[in-house]
Amino acid sequence: MNQVYEKVVKCYESIKDRIPFKPKVALVLGSGLGNYADTMDVKAEIDYSEIEQFPVSTVPGHAGKFIFGYVKDVPVVCMKGRVHYYEGYPISDVVLPTRLMKMMGAEILFLTNASGGINPSYGAGSFMLIKDHISCFAPNPLIGENIEEFGCRFPDMSTVYDRDLQSTIRKKAEECGIPLTEGIYAQLTGPSFESPAEIQMLRILGADAVGMSTVVEAIAANHMGMRICGISCVANLAAGMTDQPLTHEEVQEASNKAAPLFRQLVTESIASF
Repeated sequence: MNQVYEKVVKCYESIKDRIPFKPKVALVLGSGLGNYADTMDVKAEIDYSEIEQFPVSTVPGHAGKFIFGYVKDVPVVCMKGRVHYYEGYPISDVVLPTRLMKMMGAEILFLTNASGGINPSYGAGSFMLIKDHISCFAPNPLIGENIEEFGCRFPDMSTVYDRDLQSTIRKKAEECGIPLTEGIYAQLTGPSFESPAEIQMLRILGADAVGMSTVVEAIAANHMGMRICGISCVANLAAGMTDQPLTHEEVQEASNKAAPLFRQLVTESIASF
């Protein structure tokens, strides 16, 4: 058995008896957005540290647990805190939670993150619907022996972000009166914030927002045939866009301020998936 696949199976076997239902949606909460889980009808919680061989999140603002509950009538498994490549884990561990949630039965992956705005029309605290991504800077999680149990060797990436799910999110944003931009997200490795020259490069490439997560998770989920959507909370303008230095505290503060609208948009969207 492939070692990467075997590790995911071991993680699943160690907690399968504690999973209260088959989730339909897997929701990943980004920096400053972890309190969304407090709005769910929670049925069970599992700390990452309790899962055999599971990578543990070390970032402030990322609690590090799976939350199982209902968003209205939809069964959801929620990642309260994600694992990042910059924490020192191999890329296979970074996407292990995504693969594990698929193994639990989740059909839809709803990704969220806090990002730096590259598009000059974006303001801090705005929401961007992820239409596509740029994956050139973090290692591709599919490198190595292909895991046939998950998907094919050369998965198509033409429509990673499901168009029907995007339409639902657009509709719910409009109904709720929540401004929603749309754009392309780029993942760099971090943990240092990007330099002004790197931001200029990303602008030339066509990126609208940048962060340190999400893309590798989307690649792994697409490989497994999951339907994927994503919303990025633009927590600040990226390096070189203003004269202010960037801090993680600023990211969390902006995300916290945007949280009420985020909760509303995510809840209404999931209920309509």
